[in-house]
Amino acid sequence: MHQYRTHNCCELTKEDIGKEVKIAGWIHNVRDHGGVLFIDLRDHYGITQVVSNINHNEIKEVFEKISKETTVSITGVVEIRPLDMINKTLATGEIEVNATHVEILGKSKSMLPFDVNTEEHVREELRLKYRFLDLRRKTMHDNIILRSRVIQFIREKMIAQNFLEMQTPILTASSPEGARDYLVPSRVHPGKCYALPQAPQQFKQLYMTSGFDRYFQIAPCFRDEDARADRSPGEFYQLDMEMAFATQDDVFNIIEKVMVDVFSEFSEKKITQYPFIRIPYKEAMLRYGSDKPDLRNPLEIKDVTHIFDTLDFQAFKNKTVRIIAVPDCSTQPRKWFDRMVDFATQNGAKGLAWLKVNEELSLAGPIAKFINDDAQKKLIELTMAETGYALFFIADKKQIAEKLAGIIRTELGQQLNLIQEDVFEFCWIVDFPMFEYDNENKKIDFSHNPFSMPQGGMQALQTQDPLDILAYQYDIVCNGVELSSGAVRNHMPDAMIKAFEIAGYEKHVVEQKFPAMYNAFHYGAPPHAGIAPGIDRIVMLIADEPSIREVVAFPMNSKAQDVMMGAPSEVSDAQLSDINIKFDIEE
Repeated sequence: MHQYRTHNCCELTKEDIGKEVKIAGWIHNVRDHGGVLFIDLRDHYGITQVVSNINHNEIKEVFEKISKETTVSITGVVEIRPLDMINKTLATGEIEVNATHVEILGKSKSMLPFDVNTEEHVREELRLKYRFLDLRRKTMHDNIILRSRVIQFIREKMIAQNFLEMQTPILTASSPEGARDYLVPSRVHPGKCYALPQAPQQFKQLYMTSGFDRYFQIAPCFRDEDARADRSPGEFYQLDMEMAFATQDDVFNIIEKVMVDVFSEFSEKKITQYPFIRIPYKEAMLRYGSDKPDLRNPLEIKDVTHIFDTLDFQAFKNKTVRIIAVPDCSTQPRKWFDRMVDFATQNGAKGLAWLKVNEELSLAGPIAKFINDDAQKKLIELTMAETGYALFFIADKKQIAEKLAGIIRTELGQQLNLIQEDVFEFCWIVDFPMFEYDNENKKIDFSHNPFSMPQGGMQALQTQDPLDILAYQYDIVCNGVELSSGAVRNHMPDAMIKAFEIAGYEKHVVEQKFPAMYNAFHYGAPPHAGIAPGIDRIVMLIADEPSIREVVAFPMNSKAQDVMMGAPSEVSDAQLSDINIKFDIEE
């Protein structure tokens, strides 16, 4: 017989009755029924009930003194449970093991930081400090199993579409890709640093220039950025992929199939079927106030600036005005409207005007007197509002009005339970602007990925206003969560130099910052394109978790600290001396 177990805690059935078996795991629960002790033994696979044999007092004594979460190996005989004790929620619910021998493998403290066998709320910092216990809780354990299965499934789908799984370096050169790099000082090259890759961007493009056709990897990425619900500070994983001789449509065809297959495999929710809807960036910002719109929310935003340009309403004068028409909303009490106004101002708005649509399709509310009959009629026609609707107005500078309208649209959808919870709504956001104006530094800069191909190529870079140039850049979005950005790459060295020149980088800077890629593009680079959906975000959506930390085994907290391992930690002067570093920190 095996030293620790012959079966796991989810295997035994009525077919095993009468067999002597050995099972091992953690003491999940202990119950005393009139002097007979029942033990729920848990391992990775499930739970088996163990009963103390009344003829083995020494076993009963062990069970009476044992602490929850102690690991044990139990030998016993499989027996049928009485009919009134069958547990149909357990795979092993028809049997129990009558214990004949118990071996303690690892004792647990009697006082646990929190109860492992319940799903009661526990402060996140405590959960992260004792993550090894937190991962024993069923929901967390299941989430990590789900993550593993999702990654395996994705890997199989990519290989089936002729992608090669290939690796890229972890220690590389620092690159200006948007976020802060994690730097690794070199011991043998004093004063120089490696950087952990923010993404394998340059290396996967170099694979394409090296003659490989389809690359992918489940890639670790490292970015020194603040935490969010859908972003873990420090590191994350993505399905990184690149294709040679590929267009935007080629990438969409591959990723749409993978996304639909993986979400269908691991969720019962309805899923958008491909081809996914494609929404130009400019349209997304107008209709949804966001470049990652949640299409489960039926509310849309309209531009009514032209209507208020004709009115003498000073509050909206010379401003961009957006409107959100909400059905079945006019019966809400005044306090509800006041709370919406408070919400808007808390998020940076100067106010939130609103009107109700009456039975005769006239408008009533605080600003109705400033809107003449003709303008009221135009508002009704534009929004297709009917009796019972409420109209909400956001007025400010264009970018601010767009952002605020998007935030308010989301809040209205949540407040009024308009968001469908049983679907995954995918879309592509396309036609991003290649450049944007940096107000802080008073210059034109890249708005997205600097390695993207401008629509129109070199001619567009030479002849168009930079702020009018669109790029072959795209985001895939699901339920308001951006899963990934991608692009058709700019593989022509002259166009690459010109694009960086517009953004204020001279040729020698490009040659210095991106020497391998710039050099490789002079030796017959193929057109290529790619994308990198986030693994953590995919699993978060499938698991229906509100935070990415619920699907990562050992995440950092919101301050980028690993409170379990004590990272980041102080290091000795000798270690710093090895890499020629000395900290100069003000107390």
